[in-house]
Amino acid sequence: MRESWNLRPLIESSRRWLKPVAITMRSAAPRAMKALRWAAEPLVVIALTLASTTAFAQPFYIPSGSMEPTIAIGDALIASKFPYGYSSYSVPFDNAPPSSERLFGSLPARGDIVVFRLPREPGINYIKRVIGLPGDRVQMIDGRLWINGAELPLRAAGQGDVEDASGNVASVPRYIETLPGGREHPIYKWRWSGVLDNTQVFVVPKGNLFMMGDNRDDSTDSRVAAKDDGVGFVPVGNLVGRAEFVIGSYDFLNAQSVSGWLTALRLSRFFHGVS
Repeated sequence: MRESWNLRPLIESSRRWLKPVAITMRSAAPRAMKALRWAAEPLVVIALTLASTTAFAQPFYIPSGSMEPTIAIGDALIASKFPYGYSSYSVPFDNAPPSSERLFGSLPARGDIVVFRLPREPGINYIKRVIGLPGDRVQMIDGRLWINGAELPLRAAGQGDVEDASGNVASVPRYIETLPGGREHPIYKWRWSGVLDNTQVFVVPKGNLFMMGDNRDDSTDSRVAAKDDGVGFVPVGNLVGRAEFVIGSYDFLNAQSVSGWLTALRLSRFFHGVS
């Protein structure tokens, strides 16, 4: 004879046991979702930060005066990364190996102000103006810049204040230099027979650029070879981005006291474009 089992008591017992478990799970679900949202928010911020510094733009702080009068000591500026494409140096935190290749790469225009990795020490960022493109012949003769056998036009533009690494300020002659193609930019020049005022003819190799500072008498740039602790030619792969505008400026060299901290802010340079 087949036995019959009465399962009703077992089912009722299970329901009584599972009910508090279900209630606990329902009450825990909102807490779990809240915890997930709490964890997701900083992750999204980190992801957006990495994306912006990798793909779009990156801030840089200027500690030297080699680009005066265009860029002052203490300027904080934004450099956009997309104009020249992307290389390993577009990745934040220096986690990628060096590479000469660029994704969506394009050459800068002559006269662009660019941030790049110093060829002899790639962990250091430099900022200079692009003076020579691949194939160009660049030379200094008696303090005047020559490109491809032509002396660049130079006109006087009054005086300007140049600041050195000690915070000392001096008034020096300011000029407007015109590059091939008609692009103009200011420079400081107060002597014409310095060490870098008469140079050899530099022929810019393929895939490289020739950089110079606007503060011509106080700029270590492509006029000085890398083996002599200079910049030398800069591979296109070392480009980080194009300088766009100053987001803030602080004259830290002359902020010696608490009372001078606020006055050291150069409000007139905030959101000041560079070109």
